Amino acid sequence: MALGLSAGGWHTIGWDPDPLVRREIAALGTFETVAESEAAAIEGVDLIVLAGPPSSVPEILDRLSTDALVTDVAGVKAGVVEHGSRLAHFVSSHPMAGREVSGPGAASSSLFRGAVWILVTDGARSDDLDALEAIVTSVGANPVRMSAAEHDDAVAVVSHLPQVLAAALLGEATDHPAGLGLASGSFRDLTRVAASNPALWTDLLVGNGETLAAVIESYAGRLHRWADAVREGRSADVSRALSASQETRKAMAPAAVAVAVALADEPGELAKVGHALEASSVDVRDLQLRHATYGGGGILTLSVRPGEAETLRGALEAEGLFLA
Repeated sequence: MALGLSAGGWHTIGWDPDPLVRREIAALGTFETVAESEAAAIEGVDLIVLAGPPSSVPEILDRLSTDALVTDVAGVKAGVVEHGSRLAHFVSSHPMAGREVSGPGAASSSLFRGAVWILVTDGARSDDLDALEAIVTSVGANPVRMSAAEHDDAVAVVSHLPQVLAAALLGEATDHPAGLGLASGSFRDLTRVAASNPALWTDLLVGNGETLAAVIESYAGRLHRWADAVREGRSADVSRALSASQETRKAMAPAAVAVAVALADEPGELAKVGHALEASSVDVRDLQLRHATYGGGGILTLSVRPGEAETLRGALEAEGLFLA
């Protein structure tokens, strides 16, 4: 957030209770100024962004004394709004963007481009909502307004449940170790988020425990129905469920055509892809790189608009790359 705001002309001041983190952000230049105290960090500012662990946010809100606009980016909103209501200007928020790596060195000014950023309407003044909406739009995000309860219900399904599923799937895989050596793209995609910070995710999952538990139980019932269908050989039911999920997944993303290219295990392969993208000027909607399990390169899949696939294929072949 600091990098995105700085690029937009804001002067940013950072503070962290850990002196080692303060030294790291100072060395990286993440903030234009690194304060030595919480009080110094918020003195005379226009906006305060609380980006600590979710469990720390209520305590910080309770002790803050400021007329600045305050927001937090915690992934659970239960209890947060009540603690922020004592402030003159507070809008709880949550950017639906992140990575499985953490720390100042993992920061990117482009993280929020195209991402949904939820603004919680509970107790918020309309002018403060408008102000924060303009700020998050300036870093490339798409603001969406909803209540705290709506937020926690939604993220339980699309964010918290996937984290639980990734952990459970890896737990299951460790009981069948021979399978881990065969894991490829789909397994790695499904379990990517398991590499995330355990302490942060413990906060999030427990903080949204009641809502998440209901979602997990509902999902468990769905899995039991799947188990019954495959055990009893009900092919028609399996086919209907797969078809319905396929249609839902297609509706989540704009129409695109996948172009797969085989990359050799040698320097310069990705540079060739970059040259092909520059030469073809296609609109890349998505990309995935599946490494060969035992080395030897991999398959890069680029998704582009319908009608642009042949242009991209020609540019890739012109670079001497082989289509998969």
